[in-house]
Amino acid sequence: MYRRTASFLALSLMALGACTAPDGGPVTLESDDQKASYGIGLNMGGQLGPAESRIDMAALIAGIRDGMAGNEPQLDPQEIQTALQALTEAVREEEAARAAEAAETNRAEGEAFLAENAAKEGITVTESGLQYEVIREGDGPKPTPTDQVSIHYKGTLIDGTQFDSSYDRGQPSTFGVGGVIPGFSEALQLMSVGSHYRFFIPSDIGYGPQGTQGEIGPNATLIFEVELLAIP
Repeated sequence: MYRRTASFLALSLMALGACTAPDGGPVTLESDDQKASYGIGLNMGGQLGPAESRIDMAALIAGIRDGMAGNEPQLDPQEIQTALQALTEAVREEEAARAAEAAETNRAEGEAFLAENAAKEGITVTESGLQYEVIREGDGPKPTPTDQVSIHYKGTLIDGTQFDSSYDRGQPSTFGVGGVIPGFSEALQLMSVGSHYRFFIPSDIGYGPQGTQGEIGPNATLIFEVELLAIP
């Protein structure tokens, strides 16, 4: 996200502008050309989201029209390149500031949540800070770090936002116990086959300050509900 170059940004701006209705209103999406154009614009628009507040649409459309018509550019190429580089740097700085703010907010909210949760009846806290609740205890073997496991699971943030679910996909997931985030690996090794647990994973044994660049933000505390089905 932070490595977007000026040349890439320039190409994205042109592609987005080429697929935008001149008046910004609804477009007709019937022919294959129209649908493809919309798809290109949609993809580029998603990538340009961080720069949205800095893009002057009137200037953008003027550039699109001059380029398509073969008109003489209204700006010197070096001036354009310098401006694109400045825009790219500004977007990068704004993104970094937002990420830092989110990291601090998530850290504080996660710590408060875990402190309150730890005091609840039925919650056990391990030395690493992992918290868990036994919903159903199984009587099968426990996996080791080198084992593969078959599980059903659902992952949410502390505000209830779901970011993953094998239940929704309609089939269990199978993966190595040692190939996941530390908190989840530790959690799996606490379970016997047939068990159903709920885990609360602090960020420092989760995805940490990097997050996943998706719904799991920096320093996010995670909640997993897990059923250990088998050790294949």
